[in-house]
Amino acid sequence: MTDTPTFTQLLNLAAEKLGAKTLSCSDDFFAPMENLIKPGRGVFIEGKYTEFGKWMDGWESRRKRTPGHDWCIVQLGAAGIIRGVDIDTNHFLGNHPPHASIEACYLPEGDIAQADWQEILPKSPLNPGSQHFFDINNSNKWTHVKLHIYPDGGVARLKVYGEVKKDWNSVGDDELLDLASALNGGKSILCNDMFFSHMDNLLMPNRGANMGDGWETKRNRTPNNRDWVIIRLAHRGMIKKINVDTCHFKGNYPDSCLIEATNAPHDELENAKWTNILPQTKLTADSEHIYEKELVSNDTFTHVRLSIFPDGGVSRLRLWGVISR
Repeated sequence: MTDTPTFTQLLNLAAEKLGAKTLSCSDDFFAPMENLIKPGRGVFIEGKYTEFGKWMDGWESRRKRTPGHDWCIVQLGAAGIIRGVDIDTNHFLGNHPPHASIEACYLPEGDIAQADWQEILPKSPLNPGSQHFFDINNSNKWTHVKLHIYPDGGVARLKVYGEVKKDWNSVGDDELLDLASALNGGKSILCNDMFFSHMDNLLMPNRGANMGDGWETKRNRTPNNRDWVIIRLAHRGMIKKINVDTCHFKGNYPDSCLIEATNAPHDELENAKWTNILPQTKLTADSEHIYEKELVSNDTFTHVRLSIFPDGGVSRLRLWGVISR
């Protein structure tokens, strides 16, 4: 495929940033399996070698001289439905695997050795130095994937796009949780600008690693400008506490922010009526801004809109609340 499929707009459940982990593999002699879940597509550094051979930004097994094939197991950052995958052989030219397949299992707890693996992508051909997008037509919920390569070789990145599926029956009526968190199923769905860094970063776990690990808009010269991003909450609920974190944004943090909310089933936002939940409030550089008593609405909502004035960067947005049954 040459066009980027729409499923790549979904969350990458296999992202290291989300908490995904590589658990085990048959062999990673040339390049470690952990590279599979790092961001981007991988880089190539001419003339860089290790004691094992050429340094490669991916997972690469040695040349197999025995029967069988190589594999790697990835624990997803959150349980979810997989809609598509990208098996990327970027920079692997004379050493890519000719074919790959993927199995998955649902194992929220327990020994991975007891996993009941089910094939979600049959053995499929791969090309050198290329992204390979595959639709996954399976609506089951999964926690782990197992990438098989035939017979050996290198893969730069594995991205597993899908939707987080949290067990809301296990959440208490009065339990406070982050309704915007990607780990719970929150999703940034629309913004007016993300020139420097992606809106999805706002909802990732942990504080931002650096200035690139947030949502940052370009400098706007229009008087009275505001930039904005809309987040679909993981579950309809009442927001009781907010954290707007400008971590690492020092000379480029927004002067102020405003937070509104609405109810929009099926993301029908064209005629949405927005309710103010946090009035326009000044921000400071490289700081967490916690708001609780400042909130002005006790209604329940499905979507939140963060506006920043006039532009700039926000690292994380936390929206703690209780769910509405």
